[in-house]
Formats: sequence, C-alpha cells, structure tokens
Amino acid sequence: MHYQELLEKLRQAFPQPVSDPVHDGYVVFSILRALDQVDALKSQAPILGVPTEPNYEQARKERVDEQGRVLEAVIPELVRYLQGMFIWGHPRSQINVVPNPSIASIIGVLLPLTYNPNLCSDEGGRRFSEAEVRATAMAADLVGYDPALAGGVFTFGGTGGLLYGVKVGLEKAVPGSSRGGLKEGAVILASQQSHYSCLNVASWLGIGQDNVISVPTHLDNSIQIPALEQAAREALSAGRKIAAIVATMGSTDAFGIDDLRSISTLRNRLAEEFSLVYLPHIHADAVIGWAWSVFNDYDFTQNPLGFRGRTVRALAAAQHDIQHLRLADSIGIDFHKTGYTPYISSLVLFRDGRDFDRIARSRETMPYLYQSGTCHPGMYTLETTRSGMGPMAALANLMMFGKQGYRTLLGHAVEMAEVLREMIESHPNLTVLNGENVGAVTLFRAYPDGVDTFSVKARERSEAGYRKLLLAHNEYNRQIFQRVHAEALAGAGVAISLTNCYRQTDFGDPIVALKSYVLSPFSDENRMQSIVKHVLSAREAVDRGEGAKAAP
Repeated sequence: MHYQELLEKLRQAFPQPVSDPVHDGYVVFSILRALDQVDALKSQAPILGVPTEPNYEQARKERVDEQGRVLEAVIPELVRYLQGMFIWGHPRSQINVVPNPSIASIIGVLLPLTYNPNLCSDEGGRRFSEAEVRATAMAADLVGYDPALAGGVFTFGGTGGLLYGVKVGLEKAVPGSSRGGLKEGAVILASQQSHYSCLNVASWLGIGQDNVISVPTHLDNSIQIPALEQAAREALSAGRKIAAIVATMGSTDAFGIDDLRSISTLRNRLAEEFSLVYLPHIHADAVIGWAWSVFNDYDFTQNPLGFRGRTVRALAAAQHDIQHLRLADSIGIDFHKTGYTPYISSLVLFRDGRDFDRIARSRETMPYLYQSGTCHPGMYTLETTRSGMGPMAALANLMMFGKQGYRTLLGHAVEMAEVLREMIESHPNLTVLNGENVGAVTLFRAYPDGVDTFSVKARERSEAGYRKLLLAHNEYNRQIFQRVHAEALAGAGVAISLTNCYRQTDFGDPIVALKSYVLSPFSDENRMQSIVKHVLSAREAVDRGEGAKAAP
C-alpha cells in the first residue's frame, strides 16, 4: 500500500484541525467508550475490576508490531491497565495524600492535553500561559503574598518546587554558583520530619546529602527552634553558607507544621548578628498545608459551616500556623494533593517574582527560542517543556470550589479524621500517635491484650529498656497492615497505608504506624467505623497466628 493511502487512514487517528462534526463525534464517542469500559470495572470494592498484580516479566517481552491496530482494539487494551487500581475517591480508600480529581480539573487537563501547549513561552503556550499567571496570582493572594509582586511556575511536583526554592537560595548565598559551580560549602536546614526530597534536592544541586542538617522536632512534629538556631550558628561559625531553611508546613506522615514565624524571626536575627551579605532563603514546603489558607478569613467563632467542636479546634489550630506562609521567600503548593486535581499540578511560588532572575539564562544561549511573545519562563525554568495541564487543572478547581468549597472539602476530611480518632481512642487495644496534629491524617497503632495503651507510647519512645517490646510491636503492626492491605487488594475491607518510621525514638529506633488519610468527599462515619472494624479483625487474626494471610 502506498504511504499516501496509509497517511489518509492515519489522519483519522487524530482530532481534526478544522471542524468536522462527524469526526468530532467519533472522538467524543471514543472517549466515552473508554469511560464506559472503565465504569464497568466499578463495584463496591475500593479497587477497579479484579485484584491484578503487575506482570513485569511479560511486559519486558512486548515488542512493537509491524502493523498497527484500530482504535477500537486499542481502547480495551489501555483500559485493562486499570484492573486492580485503587479508586482514590472511594470512601474505603485512605492511602496517603492522594485525592480524587474533580470533574472541572479533569476537563482542565483534557483541554491542554488535546491542543498540547508548551508553557516554556507564550509562543507555544498562548493563553494557557495566561492561565498559569492567573492561577499563580490567585494562589499568591490566598497565602498572603502580593499578587502584583509574586511570581511562580508550575513544575514537576513538590520535589520540583523545593528544587527551585533551594536553587534560588543557593544563588543568594553563593552568587554565581549557577555559572561557575559550587565552590563554597553550603547547607540546607530542615526538620527530622521533613520530606526526603530535601536529600534528593541536595544531591541534584551538588550541595550533597551529607550537608542536609536534620534538626530535632517536638512531639507535635514541628521543628525545635532552639535546635534550629544552634545548627544555624554552627554552620555560619564554620564559614558555611545557608542555601535554604526548609519549613515543613504539613508533613506527609503526621501533618506536623513548623513555626514559620519564629523561623523567620530567627533568620533575620542571625543575618544581622553575623553581618551576612545575603538573607538566607526560607522555603515553605506547604505542598499539603497550603490549602488551609482558605480558612485565613473564616470566622471560627460563628462557624457558619457548622463543623463540630473538635473539627473547629483542629481547623483553627492548623490555620494559626498556616497563616504565616506569607513570611516564606518561596512556597511549594501541590494542587494534586489537597487541591483535588490530577497529577501533576505543582506550583512553586516566590514572594518576589524577581528571584527568578537569579537563575535566568541569557537569551544568547537559546537563539532558536523566544522570537515572539512577551512571557518566556523557559529562560529560567529547569524544564524546556512544561505542559499546560497543571495550571489549567488548578485554575479549574480554584474557580469551581472557591474558598467556601475548599473549606467544605477540607473541613469534612478533618471532621472524618476526628471521628476516626474518637473511635480509636475508645478501644483499649488501639492508640492514636499523632494526637497533637490537626490534619486529615491519623497515625495509630494496635497492641496485643495486656498492653497499657495510655502509657505505652511514652515508654516506647523514651525508655531504653522498652526497646525489645517496641520492635516487637513494630512487627505486630506490620503484620496487621499486611493483612488489611491484602484484604483491600482482594476487594474487601479498607485500604489504609503504613509508615515504617512515623518518627524515631529517643534512641534512634523507628516507630511504625498504621495510617489513614481521609480526603474523599464520600467518606462518612460508617466508613470510619469500618476502618476500626477491619483493623481489629486483622489484629485478632494476627493474635491467632494467622499473620498476613488474607481472610477468605
């Protein structure tokens, strides 16, 4: 067959560049066909289809066929990869901080997905570039920045946002390092509960993982300010530069929130005392906690949304610290976490948008780009290619939910977490570990009969003689999780997660915890009760010596 004949057929595989109602209908119908096949996989279980494990061995054997297939044959092949996938929006699925995307955000992804803008420049981004600026301004106003001065770009995740923050901070501390390399010792200061991306970023930037100084935390998982001051003083006295102080504003495991106001005050005081020619950069890792900014102007006294007392207390406590985000030099925001958008929708936001100039490249190095238009983020972004999906998804939800919608979603999530905590605390064999934290995540442990769950937490954490029992209880909870997880994969029970180190004991041992992360708007009190029920059932099975074997 002549290639022109093949080409004519292949043209039908693309959305038509000129309106063609018949073919446009075919495109829409094809998408609906795929969605219908996905819908057929839904049941009451928190997974799609039947439990299916990835077959990597078979995948490695696959090769490209000589002849292609028709779209109608490709669609079911694609849909089958959803078999066994967790449904994040299912009320029985509470695995980490993964929300179910809203309809608006899915459409926000679909449009740039279809027309493929590149936000490297408005040459290729056109009004999608405007959408990024709009979403950035809305987020800046939400967290307390001046939108007229702030600037931001959507990047490849929370790690990407941290990378930008530390990179700018490094250029402040060691000017010219982008061009001449890092010729002076630099450090990153972060809490022990900070995300491991601090290590990742230090490695990629050439700072070195060993130069990430891990600062102890309080029992509420916030950084100890005196310990931070001591670490900063030691680094500065040794002639080392501070590339960044990372404030964790909602840790992944326990929703620990650092005292950003005290961090800012400390930074300013040390800069003056040591006569620094630069102001150490503060990056707020608020990829989870940013969303609580919607409560900055909520009247907790009147409580117009009618949240329960415990919920109001938790929301107000989080907002008390989150309101200080405006003091950070840069902020990492993940809309694909507490913003209810699809992956990836991450914004790194700078209080002073001119900070991007510190890492910009000269136009002469890119003679094949930026011949037209006025907005060229690609001159300073790490990425030369950036999709419009992130900002469009974020913008869609910011418009559709508004502050009130987000308050409702987050308030409900926190309320369900508080309900779960009440249920856990009412059972003698269970105990909440992060009772001092006030987010939508609950860390808890189960214990055998005879263990005093009122005192066991403190003893495990601080008594050296209790170490053997701590390790035994760690394994006990791992077995319970494995059984609950196996039941969830089988389509029964609930899908929760496990952390191998919620925090360390005073002697450096990890404390294992079961974890429930409530984000689904479909969660209710019955579902919270179901978690307790299945964990206790798994506990009884482990006590009988049945281990991680799933119940029939």
